[in-house]
Amino acid sequence: MEGTEITTAYNSGFFHFNDDSSAGNNTANGNVKYMTDTSFSYYNNTPELVKNTDFGSYEKTSDDPLTVKYTITADAVWSDGVPIDEADMLLQWAALSGNVNEAFSPAATTGYNLVTTTPETGEKEITFVYDEPYVDWELVGPIGVSAHGTYALAFPDEYSDVQAAYDTWAESGEEGDFTAYSDAAKEFAEDAKEKVVTAITDGDEEVLAALGDAWSNAYGYTTLPDSPAAALTSGPYVVDEIVEDQYISISANPLFTWGPSPKFEKITIRTIADSTTALQALESGELDIWSGQPTADILQLANEIDTATVQTGDQASHEHVDLTVNNGGPFDPATYGGDEEAALKVRQAFLKTIPRQEIVDKIIKPLNPEAVVRNTHLVSISDPERYPVLSEANGSADYAEVDIDGAKALLAEAGVTGPVEVGFWYPEGNVRRGQEFELISASAALAGFELVDESEPDWVFTDPSAEPINPHDATLFAWSQTSLAVGGSDQIYACYDDPMAKGGNYNGYCDDEVTAALKELNITSDTDAQTDLLEAAETGIWADAVSIPIFQFPGLTVNSDKVTEVKAMPLSPDYFWNFWEWAPADASAE
Repeated sequence: MEGTEITTAYNSGFFHFNDDSSAGNNTANGNVKYMTDTSFSYYNNTPELVKNTDFGSYEKTSDDPLTVKYTITADAVWSDGVPIDEADMLLQWAALSGNVNEAFSPAATTGYNLVTTTPETGEKEITFVYDEPYVDWELVGPIGVSAHGTYALAFPDEYSDVQAAYDTWAESGEEGDFTAYSDAAKEFAEDAKEKVVTAITDGDEEVLAALGDAWSNAYGYTTLPDSPAAALTSGPYVVDEIVEDQYISISANPLFTWGPSPKFEKITIRTIADSTTALQALESGELDIWSGQPTADILQLANEIDTATVQTGDQASHEHVDLTVNNGGPFDPATYGGDEEAALKVRQAFLKTIPRQEIVDKIIKPLNPEAVVRNTHLVSISDPERYPVLSEANGSADYAEVDIDGAKALLAEAGVTGPVEVGFWYPEGNVRRGQEFELISASAALAGFELVDESEPDWVFTDPSAEPINPHDATLFAWSQTSLAVGGSDQIYACYDDPMAKGGNYNGYCDDEVTAALKELNITSDTDAQTDLLEAAETGIWADAVSIPIFQFPGLTVNSDKVTEVKAMPLSPDYFWNFWEWAPADASAE
């Protein structure tokens, strides 16, 4: 392993070390966190859920009420040598439950929000008692960022001695100086963890507010942070180097013993938005693994690389366009004096102009001849039982074809004249989405919509601290499926007290009936009842004309002949799922 390294690439750069937070909820961050963290389970590429017994265990101890006990069985430590324990799990619950302090801004609360009673803890143990049955309980894993690290970021003055010891070690690189840093960290952590637990169990709002702010915001960075507390890891790798908009490198964690050891000492993830550039780098030997959003030209280019292995297949992600309903734009009722019906007609008119079939025919079918337009928001097109039922009954037929005359008529009924300006966002540098934008723009113009290109690379509209959170009228991106969960869609399509600060509801959508159906889905185990609830929610989303799916992602994974055991996977984190199995080709041949 010593001296071995590998270079991979992703189409956007790392910017946040807490991907459980609303601000950090991005696949680029998730890829890094997956390789530097430890969890109680993970998905293989079947896909099926695999328990990580090297780290710990979990068991359901009661059905009524649903009770789940988690135990860390390994002598696992954070990258500063501090034990991973119940304080870390309790902080994860506090941050993701949504019922401890509003300063915590999680990307999703589903599952955790059903545990409203503060969990009981023991030595390296925590027990969740659910208020109601939760269908996806096995996907709840109470490990995220460290409790003592978050406390250090919230109260940096108390961390000064550890910081000084770290600075000495960072400058010298000597083993003895790391030991001094680790000893200082352990001493600090003993008190910090106790304060975190006390604040959560006693409801100390002052401490919780500081912890929540640090948990939500202090882990955001694009260069290596000065404080080691902001980059503590619980897995096989530690963060080694970050160059903004260029790459992030992670190196082997010498303290890691609770799982299989990776075969590469160092992994670098380069930021390469352009697929052609990525494949040229792979062909020249500068890159070893790449996966991206292919076009027909990109697939051909990949197949022409003699030293590469090409894997294709569907991914569990789907492209869609969301319309923002609370930013004072053309799809917001406030623009029409609060007239909900007028805003609905404008939204319906715009969705009728989106050339979904043309996008599939021109961009996706050259990659997958069997590709079709996706007509559901909540279930995958590959679901053989539910997809046909939902797509037939949900109202998607109203948008089966482009209807320019129908769009014009709806605008007239809404009393809207003249060109309707629509600020349209997509990730800057993404070739395929640039092509989609051009097709949508040309079609929408025929009905009187004028699209303004507001593409930028940083996904600013997902930042809960932005005002307004989403200034764009329409956004084009994909939801990446990370699990086989039945529930969880409430984090995108339901509304809570503050929908813009919680979860992935970035367009301000709120429908009480949709919210009720999706909340009920989270606690429903009967499969027929689940389908009924999905149908109710699907129908409501289509009726409100706030979002439209376009296609299921075609996947493309390419690796050089220098590395083995690269295996594509439909769920996120895609090919990163088995990073510990990647091996140098020459080593595997010995």
